[in-house]
Amino acid sequence: MNLKSNQIITTLSLFTSFSTLFCCALPALFVALGMGAVVAGVVSNVPQLIWLSEHKIGLFSVAALLLIAAGFMTWKNRYAPCPTDPVQAKACTRLRKINAWIYGISVTLYMIGFFFAFIAAKLVS
Repeated sequence: MNLKSNQIITTLSLFTSFSTLFCCALPALFVALGMGAVVAGVVSNVPQLIWLSEHKIGLFSVAALLLIAAGFMTWKNRYAPCPTDPVQAKACTRLRKINAWIYGISVTLYMIGFFFAFIAAKLVS
């Protein structure tokens, strides 16, 4: 796999991690802070959030699979050779660093969403 496909998978994992935040973590945070009206307003304007919440197991499963794939590809390509052209080599190195940051942010967002969707929900009830 090349660096471009690795970047695509990593970016997709970021988007799925964001969706776990929107479905579960942010509504729980707003309600915990006493902003239930904000949650009601957002849900009435964006009813797709209810669908995401109803299908959170599938959402988290797909996000986990993408994170595992992105992590494997990032790990596998960590020592892949960059082009010999100095400009392209610099771009390659920069993209690897950006990829690592995106992956780290994705994992962090996933863990926050997972906590609020599954662990905090059990602690409250």
